[in-house]
Amino acid sequence: MEPVQVPDADAFRAFQAQCEAECGWQSRYSREGVGVWVQPPPPAGPAVHTVKCCIDIQDVPAETVYDVLHDIEYRRKWDMNVIDTHDIARLATNADVGYYAWKCPKPLKNRDVVTLRSWQVVDKSYMIINFSVKHAQYPPRKDLVRAVSILAGYLVQSTGPNSCTLTYLAQVDPKGKLPKWVVNKASQYLAPRMLKKMHKACLKYPSWKQQNNVNVKPWLYPEQNKLPTMMLSDLALQHAASLENIDESSLSEVKDERGDHSGSEN
Repeated sequence: MEPVQVPDADAFRAFQAQCEAECGWQSRYSREGVGVWVQPPPPAGPAVHTVKCCIDIQDVPAETVYDVLHDIEYRRKWDMNVIDTHDIARLATNADVGYYAWKCPKPLKNRDVVTLRSWQVVDKSYMIINFSVKHAQYPPRKDLVRAVSILAGYLVQSTGPNSCTLTYLAQVDPKGKLPKWVVNKASQYLAPRMLKKMHKACLKYPSWKQQNNVNVKPWLYPEQNKLPTMMLSDLALQHAASLENIDESSLSEVKDERGDHSGSEN
């Protein structure tokens, strides 16, 4: 098994640089303070595009956005695409392993991932990054397609006492040959909608948190983390090549009111 490591300071610096870079990105959407860009895959790397989405938030501080991204209980309230999401085990004071399953636009099969997630705050930059791992107790399910997060995460940067920018960057292999309408819809409609919905969730979070374990924030206070501990050696990197590919390229879009189908994974 290929060993797993918790991202170090260099990994977070590289992630932030990728979020802030302008060269090599192709604009797909720009409207009302929301931008979406795509980057073609590198010649020698995985044949998966990287998507970057950014929103300017003028009425929520960076600290609140960071809390919302971490708070798994609150995510179950606002993310209508969640099928199941939960933390599995603690790996370090700033890292854990978790499970996330989400709804995809009909008639595609729904997806899930098992990821190592790590976080770091540097000055006024708040970062969360994740990548897929293998966990012996979470093998691929027959009713879901196991996607692979090569690298995904969030960068929240404070721009004032009550404002910030939120960047979501993801190189995720959904596994399977997808129809073109899915790719177009993801970058031109679903990603901007997901960011706007997250913004609305951030506005409602302070009042919700007041009624739900107001002082419990294990991402800020590691001593509050009640998850069981797990050894890194019990995990292995999850590569897309070892998972089954399915061909959904001939499927046509179906109008569906189940949710927003952001297609985002935690």
